[in-house]
Amino acid sequence: MATYTLPELPYDYAALEPVINPQIIELHHDKHHAAYVKGANDTLEQLAEARDKEAWGAINGLQKNLAFHLSGHILHSIYWHNMTGDGGGEPLAADGVGDLADAITESFGSFAGFKAQLTKAAATTQGSGWGVLAYEPVSGKLIVEQVYDHQGNVGQGSVPVLVFDAWEHAFYLQYKNQKVDFIEAMWAVVNWQDVAKRYAAAKERADVLLLAP
Repeated sequence: MATYTLPELPYDYAALEPVINPQIIELHHDKHHAAYVKGANDTLEQLAEARDKEAWGAINGLQKNLAFHLSGHILHSIYWHNMTGDGGGEPLAADGVGDLADAITESFGSFAGFKAQLTKAAATTQGSGWGVLAYEPVSGKLIVEQVYDHQGNVGQGSVPVLVFDAWEHAFYLQYKNQKVDFIEAMWAVVNWQDVAKRYAAAKERADVLLLAP
C-alpha cells in the first residue's frame, strides 16, 4: 500500500473563478500534485531497495528526490485548503481569527506590511518556488519564507500556515508570464479561517517541535 495518497480537492474545479480558472485547478491537482505523490512513493521504494542491497551509491540523489516530492505533496496539500471562493480581505477579530490578526501585526508591524512582504517573496522566487507564511517556534512569531523548488531557504522547525504557489504550472495558462499579477490576485481567495486553524495548531505543537529553549 502506498504511503502517500492524493487528497481530494475541498471544492470543485470552478470554485476559485475568476482568480484561478477550472482548467488550471484540474491540471494542477490531478496531474502535478499527483506526480509528487507518485514520486514520493516511488522514492521510498527505491530507498528500501537500496537498504536491502546495501547499495548506497545513489543515496544522495534519492534523499534529494524524496525531499522534493514529499515537500511538493505537503505544500500542495496545504495550498488547496488555504483557498476558498469566499475568501480574501484580511483576518479580523470580528470573523473569529483575531489571534492570527494580532500575530501578523506583532510579527510584521501591520497587515499591509505582511501582505507586501509575502507578495514580493512569492513573486521574486528565482525560477520555481513558493512564498510561505510560517510559524517559527523559537521566537513564537510568524515569518515569511521563500521556498525554492520545494526545498531550501527555510528555517528548520518552521510550520507553513499559508502558501502561495509561484510555479508556472499554477498560473501560466491564465496569467501567461505575469506571475506578479497572479500573486496579487491570490489575495482574493485566501481562506483566513484555514490559516488561523493552522496557526493555532502550530502554536500548540511548538513545545514538542524543539527540545532546546
